[in-house]
Amino acid sequence: MGQVRTEYSPAHDGDPDPGEIVWTWVPYEENDGRGKDRPVLVVAREAAGTFLAVQLSSKRHDGDREWVPIGSGPWDRSGRDSWVDVDRVLRLHEKGMRREACALDRMRFNSVVHRLRERYGWR
Repeated sequence: MGQVRTEYSPAHDGDPDPGEIVWTWVPYEENDGRGKDRPVLVVAREAAGTFLAVQLSSKRHDGDREWVPIGSGPWDRSGRDSWVDVDRVLRLHEKGMRREACALDRMRFNSVVHRLRERYGWR
């Protein structure tokens, strides 16, 4: 991935921006062609026009350092708590992201980015 510069720049304009949770198709880790539509947190914009994002899950991951708890928000209609997977960073294209769910507040965004910086040495 080279040098990654994270930023917090949500803009409620229908386009994906770092700091926003958007919906996109995410392949399963087995990379066998299967996957599902799910929310992801956009954490960086790359010079090539792609985005880096991490997936959310409502499955409990208490105590697992690879998953950062972010609580609940409008991305989950059932109001369930969510966790962000920092072990798997996705490179996405804007056209593949279908809808903007919301902007994550700066405090929760920073907790995710802090863990990503620890893990990958990002700025």
